[in-house]
Amino acid sequence: MARRMIVFAPNWLGDAVMALPAIADIRRALPDATIDIAARASIAPLVPLVDGVGTTVLLGERRASIDVLKAGGYDTALLLPNSFNTAWIARQAGIGERWGYRNEFRSIFLTRAIAPPVRVHQRAFYQQLTTTLGFPAGSPEPRLNVPQDLRMIGEDRLEESGWDRRTRLVAVAPGAAFGGAKRWPAERFASTIDALARDGVRSVLIGAGADARAGAQVLEGVHTSLRPLNLIGATDLSTLAAVLVHCRTLVTNDSGAMHFAAALGIDVAAVFGPTNESETRPVGTGRISVVHTDVWCRPCMLRECPLTHRCMTGVSTDAVLGAVRASL
Repeated sequence: MARRMIVFAPNWLGDAVMALPAIADIRRALPDATIDIAARASIAPLVPLVDGVGTTVLLGERRASIDVLKAGGYDTALLLPNSFNTAWIARQAGIGERWGYRNEFRSIFLTRAIAPPVRVHQRAFYQQLTTTLGFPAGSPEPRLNVPQDLRMIGEDRLEESGWDRRTRLVAVAPGAAFGGAKRWPAERFASTIDALARDGVRSVLIGAGADARAGAQVLEGVHTSLRPLNLIGATDLSTLAAVLVHCRTLVTNDSGAMHFAAALGIDVAAVFGPTNESETRPVGTGRISVVHTDVWCRPCMLRECPLTHRCMTGVSTDAVLGAVRASL
């Protein structure tokens, strides 16, 4: 049985969040083991919000990653990413047990190679790995914890941006990785923000630096004098968590922020178009609303729409507002 385990976290935020139930199952089954998390710099701030895990091993250049893993003295590696690189690094680091899903390229580096499932929710994808390895499945809900001192940092950041500490807040994430097809039109986000402002609710734009253009397009269409607070590109994951816990809900595309907010227990209103909600819908303890319209071509999984983008343009502002107002 593992005594010192290193869990290689997925490299994308949404995937990392969806892996949390699997990590919780391991923690529960191995109460006396050391369980550390190996993560890229973009994901590392997530780790302190996860109950029951130890330190974060920062992954970077291959040689440096191998050296730091060797120094950790790990006997077992759980490889949640499906990449060849993670399996090779674990082998080169001298970790005796290396567990993960098999594929034709990396199976030779695994001591326990599990056949991957197909067409399952991403949360179940990771949890099925640990279940097959012998760890009983617990709650399917990803959970993150924001301590009080971090919550206070979020309050301060919002106040610095113009919040009066009283007005109700709704977070808005207009960006999405992997192309524009996943993005609800900017003018619809703007109309939603204006309508919420008439209800006395102020919006907070969130996202990574890469979402700055999407945020600017939304702001161009906003007419209310209760201007949104714009925190796009201004927070790392820990500060973003501290901000989100002060918001009533998150309006979002299918994105990493969607999964992150759900794991924090925040209500989520998510607009789905080209992607498949049966595989990537958010999971959490709050109210989860998936808003979509039925068109013959969805889910196509394309990055850019070659047709009319009706799967997203067909989702009305009123439909999203209905989901949001249920959380206010």
